[in-house]
Amino acid sequence: RMESLPEAVLIRILASIPAVDLVLVCRLVCCQWKNLVDGAALWILKCQQEGLTGAEAEEDAENWQNFYFLSKKKRNLIKNPCGEEDFQDWGEVENGGDGWKIEELPGDFGKEFPSEEVHKYFVTSYDWCRKSQVIDLRAEGYWEELMDTTQPKIVVKDWYAGRSDAGCLYELCAKLLSEHEDVVAEFKSETIAIPQDNDAAWTEISHTFSNYGPGVRFVRFEHGGQDTLFWKGWYGVRVTNSSVTLEP
Repeated sequence: RMESLPEAVLIRILASIPAVDLVLVCRLVCCQWKNLVDGAALWILKCQQEGLTGAEAEEDAENWQNFYFLSKKKRNLIKNPCGEEDFQDWGEVENGGDGWKIEELPGDFGKEFPSEEVHKYFVTSYDWCRKSQVIDLRAEGYWEELMDTTQPKIVVKDWYAGRSDAGCLYELCAKLLSEHEDVVAEFKSETIAIPQDNDAAWTEISHTFSNYGPGVRFVRFEHGGQDTLFWKGWYGVRVTNSSVTLEP
């Protein structure tokens, strides 16, 4: 009989069951199973079995069940971050000058990207170009209680570069929005100026939202820029590999 098994053995048996079934089915079997599913030992074991307790793990994580689910769900929530699908999924486009364009790396007077997995970038023109995405966290599987109580870190990253023969400007803005799209928290970079005759190196910019309070349901990501020489064509800032991730 299962109830006669030592607790350590029962935890090992339960750890072999898919996580969703543990929460939605096994937790309802009896008080003992509920306590085990709600406890830390089972989820620590599942994290260890699935390699989730490496460098990114927090050994003092208060809620190992949430840590497990957040680690398993971790992925880039920005769609089409490198222009492989043209401008699909990017909204509210501002096409100043000759507008946005997508080019192949490294591009004229440019450098290869640090990752071989990135092959394209978006490039701006001689007047401001901006584009954005709004991420629906519930649609991506992050339920309300998780966002309101655990408040996982929301990490926003972007990569930008200039041409070595032209100066340019770059900006990044990220907002955490409520159900009615009121701003709960905001990050806005300074206007970053890249001088003419720069080295065309790719630079990463990053911001982490934490302890932002309850009510966050959407993340709005916006970036853009222009060149500073007002040359016709596409001599402005280049952007690619944008990302938004939720982390334990």
